[in-house]
Amino acid sequence: MAWKVLGVGSPLVDDLIHVDDAFLKQHVSGAKGGMEMVELETISSLEKAYGKVPYRAPGGSAGNSIFALAKMGISCAMLGKLGKDARGEFYKSEFKSMGGDESFFIATDAAPTGCCLSIVTPDAERTMRSALGASLLLEKEEIERTDFSSFDLVYIEGYMLFSPVFDTLLEKVKKAGCRIGFDLASFEVVGIFKEKLLKVVLPDYVDLLFANEEEAAALLGQMPVEEMAEKLSKVCEVAVVKSGVRGSVAVRGSEKAFIPAFVVEDPVDTTAAGDLYAAGFIRGLAAGAPLSQCGAIGSRISSEVVKVFGSKLGPEAWNKVFEEIKGL
Repeated sequence: MAWKVLGVGSPLVDDLIHVDDAFLKQHVSGAKGGMEMVELETISSLEKAYGKVPYRAPGGSAGNSIFALAKMGISCAMLGKLGKDARGEFYKSEFKSMGGDESFFIATDAAPTGCCLSIVTPDAERTMRSALGASLLLEKEEIERTDFSSFDLVYIEGYMLFSPVFDTLLEKVKKAGCRIGFDLASFEVVGIFKEKLLKVVLPDYVDLLFANEEEAAALLGQMPVEEMAEKLSKVCEVAVVKSGVRGSVAVRGSEKAFIPAFVVEDPVDTTAAGDLYAAGFIRGLAAGAPLSQCGAIGSRISSEVVKVFGSKLGPEAWNKVFEEIKGL
């Protein structure tokens, strides 16, 4: 594919555990289905209470999308900071195996590689606790030294709003003439940064926006999903609002697409469903497809990842995806 895409975010190693609602109520504070930043010790404590070895996979919001894009033949790299440890080596090795360019990773011995504990309940809902570790240590000078000009799209996860390099990143990418893709991350993140998102980030920098219904409602207030997408498209070239099993809506100028979901009976885990939807959508955009087809690819990939534990699809699932996107 002609496009080159750079993901920017926290390269985290996902530890995934399956628990019942009683475990969640006893050991995890905060809202079910939400995300909170914690110390690595908190994750270790929860894993100790779990009592088994967690399933491990490369993760991070932007990372999940970029891994999938690389697998689909897009030229991809990932900018983020890893610790000089086993988790960091695991992450780089997995990315390289998918066809990604590992040269944009930055290694440090000042902190361990970040980790996200994804706590999955029987209803396939996941509650996340993240320790960002080394990913928090990305410095402005490192952003300034990065050459963004060779990329067509720089895809930034919303969790980067917590980073002190975020403003520098937006300015540098925009000056390089790149499109900016952005995911709103979680309703908690939107609640913290709502004013900045509405007044600066979206109107001044973002070209392609992904939000789920809860995130869009936290930003705009309660209204129909179609209206949310239309409002967001006034400040971003392409706006996509996802609504789970009810599908999604994508708007670009006068082009509007209502995209049905591929409903999966008895999903296993919703981890990375939105991230892989974004990957499929971007893959369609790179091929010049209409929004309806971009969304269909995203929904198809998303339907496969909810059948497995974690964000990593097996060969059979990828073969189904490749059949869907044949000719693009």
